[in-house]
Amino acid sequence: MATLLPHSDSFSFFFVIFISLAVLSHRHPSATAAAGCQAPPVIFNFGDSNSDTGGLVAGLGYLVGLPNGRSFFRRSTGRLCDGRLLIDFLCQSLNTSLLRPYLDSLDGSRFQNGANFAIVGSTTLPKNIPFSLNIQLMQFLHFKSRSLELASTSNPSKGMFISESGFRNALYMIDIGQNDIARSFSIGNSYSQTVKLIPQFISEIKTSIKRLYDEGGRRFWIHNTGPLGCLPQKLSMAQSKDLDQHGCLASYNAAAKLFNQMLDHMCERLRIELRDATIIYIDIYVIKYSLIANSKAYGFERPLMACCGYGGSPYNYNAKITCAHRGANVCDKGSRFVSWDGIHYTETANAIVAMKVLSMQYSKPKAPFDFFCRR
Repeated sequence: MATLLPHSDSFSFFFVIFISLAVLSHRHPSATAAAGCQAPPVIFNFGDSNSDTGGLVAGLGYLVGLPNGRSFFRRSTGRLCDGRLLIDFLCQSLNTSLLRPYLDSLDGSRFQNGANFAIVGSTTLPKNIPFSLNIQLMQFLHFKSRSLELASTSNPSKGMFISESGFRNALYMIDIGQNDIARSFSIGNSYSQTVKLIPQFISEIKTSIKRLYDEGGRRFWIHNTGPLGCLPQKLSMAQSKDLDQHGCLASYNAAAKLFNQMLDHMCERLRIELRDATIIYIDIYVIKYSLIANSKAYGFERPLMACCGYGGSPYNYNAKITCAHRGANVCDKGSRFVSWDGIHYTETANAIVAMKVLSMQYSKPKAPFDFFCRR
């Protein structure tokens, strides 16, 4: 069993019990949560490495080896994490199978509960390169067309494919934008140059939502982007360290917050424009930043240091010797770290993020995650 609890001598006993019960309830969903879905849940996810469940490995053949996957799966599954991602915990809260990568040709036709189009490194722009959000939408359209074709045949296995009603009642999740902002800074753009690009990123997300709406989608779950400036990778590579009170890059986080503000406003406008659609906006930034700002309360000893990497304190990140590569080191207890590899979160951190997402305190409008599969 994966270790899901933060360990610290100063950690409150009652908080440990609380976290334990909450996480276990979402590993084995309660009768109430399971009863929320009167129809089998179908989910389609679009995004980047924060929700990639093996698409990079399946699509490009990249090697993502151990220690990735060591905490829960006991093997690498293509996830850039020691265990489960946020999307895995959300699926488990519905008692449905973990989403499989669309590009995994060895996975047969087991896509009854949806498919994951997210790929490591994905951006909104440029829009016609693998695997931008636009390309992921094109893949979805092909997937839908082929699924409906197979579901309409007299083949005995047609029940394995998603029907028209399945697509109509599905949840469409989008979690992208972090790499667009990061890429702008990485090529040397200033803060002002970066924020000028944000409206274009938002426009691509809006276009994607409207395309999915035109295809019959009516239920959307939109994650904003996290505190980019708190990632060990960014902290170790930034030449100018404009740090905030918690040691994060202020300009990077300011850009992320502006992106989120525009994304929120875009969702508000679409709720008016697409009146029969439900569009839920999730404030991932606030949740993730709280893990840094209140790290001791969660039992995280080094919130700005990677569990798996190279270089030691303060960030344990080296772009030439990254996690799973020769020479990299790995901590013995990932539960004490927020960051797994300098970019992505540990399973423990993801579990806490999932718990907060499921609480509905960070969703706008407030809605339970299973709203889409209720009648």
